[in-house]
Amino acid sequence: MNANSSSRGDDGKAAGSGTPEPAQKFAVGIDFGTLSGRAVVVRVSDGEELGSAVHEYAEGVIETVLPGSGVRLGPSWALQSPADWIEVLRRAVPKALAVSGVDPAEVIGIGTDFTACTVLPTLADGTPLCRLDDLADRPHSWPKLWKHHAAQPHADLINELAKTRNEPWLGRYGGKISSEWEFAKGLQLLQEDPEIYARTERWIEAADWIVWQLTGIESRNVCTAGYKGIRTEHGYPSREYLTALDPAFADFTDKLAGDLLPLGASAGRLTSQAAEWTGLPAGIHVSAGNVDAHVTAAAADATRPGQLVAIMGTSTCHVMSSDQLAEVPGMCGVVEGGIIDGLWGYEAGQSAVGDIFGWFVDTCVPPAYVAEAERQGVSVHAYLEELAAAQAVGAHGLVALDWHNGNRSILVDHDLSAVIVGQTLATRPEDTYRALIEATAFGTRRIVEAFEETGVSVEEFIVAGGLLQNRLLMQIYSDVLRRPISVVASGQGPALGSAIHAAVAAGNYPDVPTAAAAMGRRTESAYRPDSDRADRYDQLYAEYRELHDWFAGEAHGGSGVLHRLHKLKNEVIG
Repeated sequence: MNANSSSRGDDGKAAGSGTPEPAQKFAVGIDFGTLSGRAVVVRVSDGEELGSAVHEYAEGVIETVLPGSGVRLGPSWALQSPADWIEVLRRAVPKALAVSGVDPAEVIGIGTDFTACTVLPTLADGTPLCRLDDLADRPHSWPKLWKHHAAQPHADLINELAKTRNEPWLGRYGGKISSEWEFAKGLQLLQEDPEIYARTERWIEAADWIVWQLTGIESRNVCTAGYKGIRTEHGYPSREYLTALDPAFADFTDKLAGDLLPLGASAGRLTSQAAEWTGLPAGIHVSAGNVDAHVTAAAADATRPGQLVAIMGTSTCHVMSSDQLAEVPGMCGVVEGGIIDGLWGYEAGQSAVGDIFGWFVDTCVPPAYVAEAERQGVSVHAYLEELAAAQAVGAHGLVALDWHNGNRSILVDHDLSAVIVGQTLATRPEDTYRALIEATAFGTRRIVEAFEETGVSVEEFIVAGGLLQNRLLMQIYSDVLRRPISVVASGQGPALGSAIHAAVAAGNYPDVPTAAAAMGRRTESAYRPDSDRADRYDQLYAEYRELHDWFAGEAHGGSGVLHRLHKLKNEVIG
């Protein structure tokens, strides 16, 4: 709770005064994640979170077969269902309101954030193509989730041509366009299902599509357009470049229609249909779409240059604003106003973090460990964390590469896979568990180094997301990075950040930094590095760097073995 909220009396009057308190205002933030959507009701004056609710997606991540048809998907596919997103509006928002006790009439705005790049093909009126009866059994008619990596060959084509032509925008994206982004997924759509491509009148981020459903007005936000749509202040890649890529791809940017809105702007008013879904008043402001990671900077009150926010969950996204413009290797983008208006917004990331620990627990932990965790009444994660915490740095004799879902930064290569070195017959599950945590910390250190090697200073490292509850992980990160770690005070940073943007869109604050100063909060230097552990981690990190560069592939001066294994696997399984 912020200091300004502590001056309120329990009776709703200003402390020490008989004057009734002015009517409170509230905002709703909705965070659309990978497996669920969360709604939170927030007091606009101080950011106090009064009620929240989660709705788990019925379809979740669609990775093997299409719902209803049984059509099988290929390797590295990941889709979602738009129906799941609408159900978040129908279920999570009314429940959060009920829990909060807030009168819906006192809500002045609603804001949303989404995973990205999660993108879908629609008609000109916003109807998803997967809702059309004749296209529902076609995989390319469905939304492609952020971790859909089947477009890697198309990303390779985009990058090869851009380098050959010396395209000026390539350096803004660390020298490589990711297979996760709009252009790679769009080119895959064209080349694998040209009929669906031809019927696609809009190729739109889910972040903008959900705002369209709330307002009835099509728009685009500068965040996803800049980071995922290769749009710089000079516009999209040229028609000449797109034609050289594939003549049928020349019209691709025509499908990226809609007004481009700055973050914190009002995208329109809540429609009567959306009001019926949510239980909110029709006509309240809806803020421009945003990305879950980028919007969290406001929740942390991290709106100043050099404040890096790592949003750590299934994956990690690193976002930071700076007054310096530089070309940093492996960035997901450097976008003017991409996080905070007037500053350059940088994005980097790791394609898997929490997913790695989840994979290990689900597939590699012996029954005896599971039984002992149950006996102690704790999760398997908590049991492994306790065992791993008792180890000295380096005692397990392992070092790992955190590439279980490819590498986003700084290599931008989703055909890479994980490596664990040093295992023996004496290696225990807790050894590997700790080594995997350390690997993700090493990956983060490599990203921080990339910033600072190019003159972009990281002044404060701030963590948000579900993994900040893991105290061992947080301390390891502090030791590996050799710097204090601050933590976001809210357990639902993206949703709070969306509510902050909603308050700005509704006119309650003049800009996002002002709103963030009132509504956002963090605990500074919650974790501090231990110098002895940090010294030992320097030794392990040196081994990580050697493996990192050797296994990165021939394009990076490495061995290429991981690419050859990936190619063989895809040939075998089709």
